[in-house]
Amino acid sequence: MSVYFRQLLSGRDFAVGDAVATQMVNFSYLIGDTESREAVVVDPAYAPSELVDVLAADDMRLTGVLVTHHHPDHVGGDLMGHALGGLAELLGRTPVPVHVNRHEAEWVRRTTGVSADDLTPHDHDDEVLVGAVPIRLLHTPGHTPGSQCFLVDGKLVAGDTLFLQGCGRTDFPGGDPDAMYSSLRKLAELTGDPIVHPGHQYTDAPKATLSEVRRTNVVYRADTLDQFRSLFG
Repeated sequence: MSVYFRQLLSGRDFAVGDAVATQMVNFSYLIGDTESREAVVVDPAYAPSELVDVLAADDMRLTGVLVTHHHPDHVGGDLMGHALGGLAELLGRTPVPVHVNRHEAEWVRRTTGVSADDLTPHDHDDEVLVGAVPIRLLHTPGHTPGSQCFLVDGKLVAGDTLFLQGCGRTDFPGGDPDAMYSSLRKLAELTGDPIVHPGHQYTDAPKATLSEVRRTNVVYRADTLDQFRSLFG
């Protein structure tokens, strides 16, 4: 089994010239099986057709979408008056299953306007197979009720749950600092020291090992829930 994996930065690798994409510095990810040539895209916002074109240029075929959470800079929709491309545009071109956490499905539907039938709801620790490549789905609420991370081939695609420095905000609708604390603790306990690939490039480095993130990220300086609440609640 050979894993295909690409980290693409909005405003640089796709959606070039889009002021919102450039400002928000979102990462999208392409994950696939180099033998079957099947692939999924994680968080296709801004210019989803360009992401499909990248797959085609790499001789890969889109077979699904993985969604970390429902915010428009990850799935498309209205962002403070800016209409962002995303799931609806992608499905109009290439109808494929959209894998969401069960607690996020309705939020994704409302944000993007896609049908509930387009969404495949999952529970914590479900697995999605892309060709022969298994992707483990981890429910990590806190930033949103159904935020999820993806563990594949020694890599943790962390969405807006865990950045290399900091974590996702908990003061948006559906945010929960207590749930975020619990989610961050669970991620810290993952074995094998996976490489963290965040949902935004908020630091110079685009990725880092989980052990490095645990050592340097301020969110892990809180040893108790009360400390975390005082710092990030």
